[in-house]
Amino acid sequence: MLILASIFASTFIIIKSTGLISIEIIENWLIQAKLINRYYVAAIIILILFADLFIAVPTLTVIILSGYFLGFTHGALMAILGVSLAGSTGYYLSYQFGDKLLKHLIKNTTEKQKALSQFRAYGFVMILLSRAAPILPEVTACMAGTSKMPRIKFMTAWLLASVPYTLIAAYAGSISTIQNPKPAIFTAIGLSLLLWISWFVFNKYFINHSKLV
Repeated sequence: MLILASIFASTFIIIKSTGLISIEIIENWLIQAKLINRYYVAAIIILILFADLFIAVPTLTVIILSGYFLGFTHGALMAILGVSLAGSTGYYLSYQFGDKLLKHLIKNTTEKQKALSQFRAYGFVMILLSRAAPILPEVTACMAGTSKMPRIKFMTAWLLASVPYTLIAAYAGSISTIQNPKPAIFTAIGLSLLLWISWFVFNKYFINHSKLV
């Protein structure tokens, strides 16, 4: 998972260093799109969140902007569609081709089976908590496909993790303004803190305990 995360992270570093995509650029795209038609705003939101599967983008900020530009209902729906497309595509591609990639990443057969068995044991919860950090959702989606997690089980975990997260972020964006950005700021901090604490508890009391056993 660390290897996969480093691959996703490298795309963020490249984009950040080249200045191809930034929060300011995304916001400008949405402003220009809104002047033309709200449908263009929706399309950009979906496209950016879907692209997060291939290039690391600030998902939480994009979802908040979705609520700001489209309102709570439409913003949340477009964001849910975008993250669902990213997750399901990552799962499907990894389900089909993940074994070949894993053979190159982990040469030792025993280590490979150990990695897969560990994810099968804790994968559902890891997906639930994956919004704790950037890149982690895409990594867990790919691991779910590679480990052949049942599709229904994966989508259940993915939606349980993504829908409440998206609804809260989109709502915060919908009630925020340039003059009063506090709802968006506090929501971003609160969501990240809550998920990080949950991840810490899960890692300490469940994964570490199972290793001792």
